[in-house]
Amino acid sequence: MERVNEQPRADWRARVEALGFDFHTMYGEPYWVESVSYRFTAAEIDLLEEATNELHRLCLNSVDHVIQQRRYGEFAIPEPFWPLIEQSWHAQDPTIYGRFDLAYDGHSQPKMLEYNADTPTSLLEAAVVQWFWLKDVHPDADQFNLIHEQLIDTWRKAFTRHPSATVYFATHHDSEEDRITCNYMRDVCTQAGLFTTEINIPDIGWNGHNFTDLDEQPIKRLFKLYPWEWLVREEFGHHLLGRNMELIEPAWKMLLSNKALLPILWELYPNHPNLLAAYRSKDPLGTSYVRKPLLSREGENVTIVHNGTELTVPGEYGEEGFIYQQYCPLPVFDGFHTVIGSWIIGDKAAGIGIREDHNPITGNLSRFIPHYFGELAF
Repeated sequence: MERVNEQPRADWRARVEALGFDFHTMYGEPYWVESVSYRFTAAEIDLLEEATNELHRLCLNSVDHVIQQRRYGEFAIPEPFWPLIEQSWHAQDPTIYGRFDLAYDGHSQPKMLEYNADTPTSLLEAAVVQWFWLKDVHPDADQFNLIHEQLIDTWRKAFTRHPSATVYFATHHDSEEDRITCNYMRDVCTQAGLFTTEINIPDIGWNGHNFTDLDEQPIKRLFKLYPWEWLVREEFGHHLLGRNMELIEPAWKMLLSNKALLPILWELYPNHPNLLAAYRSKDPLGTSYVRKPLLSREGENVTIVHNGTELTVPGEYGEEGFIYQQYCPLPVFDGFHTVIGSWIIGDKAAGIGIREDHNPITGNLSRFIPHYFGELAF
């Protein structure tokens, strides 16, 4: 694994915008960067794929453990929704995607930092934008990227029971990134042969029996780029308990996307080579640790404590509680801290995207860098 210099395509802005990727620059700073890339060996890619599949297996086993032992209280999930999680899990409600954040330097085993299993983003750039970059810049190389194909296949297989039910795609549309991600997911769903439409979260109504769209038509299937922990606290959230609308991602993802799962993983699989020690208290970790809110996103309210120094990203999370994870510094390449986002589509690893930042805590504006492997170096 190495960071290498690249010559950006002269018309790269027009090329990525033609793919629907309009947030390549945010707040005047580059988000998509193709003046560098990350080059891997085939063996390193194989290792990342194996670790991702293994971590997904461990996480699903841990979800089953939580449900069997009814350990919901550790997750700050409102008690009325505990039966909904159980029903969703036992019904095997289908999942489409999730993204592991991994620390990996090309030498040690990949380590799981967390699992973004409910509303992961950086999807379009990982599935499509970096693939077209590869075809233009390194046509003789390969890329760990089956994301697009596996998304279509997963949508097609997941809903064979009622393929005619329209899938509504919803986000709050406050974020350009969320809107474009939702549009891309709708596109692959359409390619899978399902009927689709879109709706804004605030425009979803309730008629006393069903959730409805603006035309008072019932919504029976909803893809939401909107976190479960927000849904359950909405004014009409309690109507979800009737299971009168199929949600993607499903209710059991409330456990998989919650960082309270990290200490349970370590409890069930201590010293696993792809896990970091994690606890509900900082005491077992001594003077170096990372404190994470159960539900934070984009690094908000994460604190790194190491060698007497403390770094915290501000945010709006933390009331739900914290977990404490073993301090694992991200690898640094040319002054940038690097994290690998490894995608699970359906139930198997599908590809990676790479983010980097001068800050050791990856945030919303951390840069996305393309990758490749398999090309001979001259």
